[in-house]
Amino acid sequence: MKKQPAIGFIFITLLIDVIGWGLIIPVMPQLIAGLKHIPVNEASRDGGWLLFVYALMQFVCAPILGNLSDKYGRRPVLLFSLFGFGIDYIFMGFAPTFGWLFLGRTISGITGASFTTASAYIADISNAETRTKNFGLVGAAFGLGFIIGPAIGGLLSGLGIRAPFYAAAILTLLNWLYGYFILPESLSIENRRKFEWNRANPLGSLQNLKKYPLVAGLIMSLFLDYLASHAVQSNWSYFTAYRFQWTPRTIGISLAVVGVLVSFVQAVLIRVITPKIGNDRSIYIGLLLCAIGMFLFAMASQSWMMFVFLVPYCLGGIAAPALQATISGNVPPNSQGELQGSLTSLLSLTSIIGPLVMTNLFAYFTSIQSPVLIPGAPFILGGILMLSSSIVAYKSLKQS
Repeated sequence: MKKQPAIGFIFITLLIDVIGWGLIIPVMPQLIAGLKHIPVNEASRDGGWLLFVYALMQFVCAPILGNLSDKYGRRPVLLFSLFGFGIDYIFMGFAPTFGWLFLGRTISGITGASFTTASAYIADISNAETRTKNFGLVGAAFGLGFIIGPAIGGLLSGLGIRAPFYAAAILTLLNWLYGYFILPESLSIENRRKFEWNRANPLGSLQNLKKYPLVAGLIMSLFLDYLASHAVQSNWSYFTAYRFQWTPRTIGISLAVVGVLVSFVQAVLIRVITPKIGNDRSIYIGLLLCAIGMFLFAMASQSWMMFVFLVPYCLGGIAAPALQATISGNVPPNSQGELQGSLTSLLSLTSIIGPLVMTNLFAYFTSIQSPVLIPGAPFILGGILMLSSSIVAYKSLKQS
């Protein structure tokens, strides 16, 4: 198997996944509001349920698909996942009722193992020297997709609010066809293992990882990292609109800046910095930079500061790939699918918990019930969680 073409396909797969989701972000509120005949602000509640069911299904099903990929190989599971996403976008594009949207998100959550299986695929074809930079492709795909997707989605909405869904479906299914004919298998027969249900449920698979003490500690660090990130992901638009009266256009520009910075860090900076300072220091420095960025967001008093403070926060993106590479490097080849499935379930759990915690924290500390006005409260909690993540990672690595 030629590694470079395979890496290229995996990058394109992840990029199309993010672009597909980004395509529908600008029109999802209008579609929900139209289907339920309610104002857009009320539709946000239903949009939250769509995110919830997707994350919940990912939490339950990602370990199953990860373990299946350890038995049958990465290729069939990845193709199954891509096909499921394509069906999801078709469901939502033609949805006559909100229930169809809910069904589509349920299907995509069940089949949505593209990031899980792609991560296992990267682990299969990487060595110690290339593992971190290859995992950095995940973040680069997210950053680039987050720039491209919403921009194109906004333009396509001029053709109708359902047009972005059709575009996302076409992109995903074309990628599925390309993978069907081109993508080679990465997991050799000798590195496969039989499927076991006790290792394929979210709790069982995490329990099994206890036999890797280093991995268990780093997984907790990664969990805290992703949980903290919801302070930004879930509250950015609310905070900036409330604190600085940003318009949707300004918020969109700021998200594009995030995409540019994330792409630069994941695609360029990681390849330069991590080989020089090593994975361990990349983890510590990255998490500390994220924490600093969070605390600065909370203290920002002028609009321009938010753009400046994005720099340390996004530079902290060197931590997650280094964490994931270190975790992957301490698990046998025939357990990579199980590992990535467990990670996806754990991170899906943060997508269930994080938005609820952070948005309610913001709502409370900007309400009349709050004894003190602290709009940046979610960022403060996020910074504390990031610092906790760095401490957990430090102790885990020192014990190894």
